[in-house]
Amino acid sequence: MIELILIGIGTGNPDHLTAEAAKAMNASDLILVPLKGEDKSDLAGLRLAICREALTDPATRVETFDLPVRDPATPDYLARVQDWHDAIAAIWEDRIRAHLDAGGGPRVALLVWGDPSLYDSTLRIAERVGRRLPLTLRVIPGITAIQALCAAHAIPLNDLGAPVTITTGRQLRAGGWPEGASTIVVMLDAGGAFEALDPAGLTIWWGAYVGMAEQLLIAGPLSEVAPQIIATRSEARARHGWIMDIYLIRRG
Repeated sequence: MIELILIGIGTGNPDHLTAEAAKAMNASDLILVPLKGEDKSDLAGLRLAICREALTDPATRVETFDLPVRDPATPDYLARVQDWHDAIAAIWEDRIRAHLDAGGGPRVALLVWGDPSLYDSTLRIAERVGRRLPLTLRVIPGITAIQALCAAHAIPLNDLGAPVTITTGRQLRAGGWPEGASTIVVMLDAGGAFEALDPAGLTIWWGAYVGMAEQLLIAGPLSEVAPQIIATRSEARARHGWIMDIYLIRRG
């Protein structure tokens, strides 16, 4: 039986790694690290740096693999993502089988940005692998980008006794402000989805590379700081070649 361990590693800061996560990494026989397009040097480099810092057992192997690219010819977004997940699962299966065939141990781990439960598809991909290989699944929780954002701005996530809606940039552009929400957190925004909102009475707390040395933070009335966020985001993406950002918007 294979044990597949999904380890939340926070937002890229090695200090975000929990003691439980470090123990799980050292108990693993193989850690798989994905390489993704333009993100290869920085994002894979951060994962590999975390491995170098956390691993004390020389028996743990670290192996990289290239992520497949989503097929732009598939017009339906969800179908395109499902096909992409199928392709990733096939690569995981191939690497795990090769590892076992070479005499490797049964504990295989993947390092997941933030936490595997929040807007991350690793659990769904693992489910696919589990249909083809005999495995048990173990999840190690990590610090989320939401936690890191609120900590960086020193704000509470919610208003007193009020709900919070977590959504995506795609959903915000398509549907506008979620009905009944007083606070929203927006993830996976390709850039500037908040421009689709009427900014009156809205305050935004924005962050990019939260928790990392490159961290950028902007906060204020949306009507005043929106252009600054757009410009800062564009400059940062051009400088690094990639960007991960998140923001919280509150009414009143």
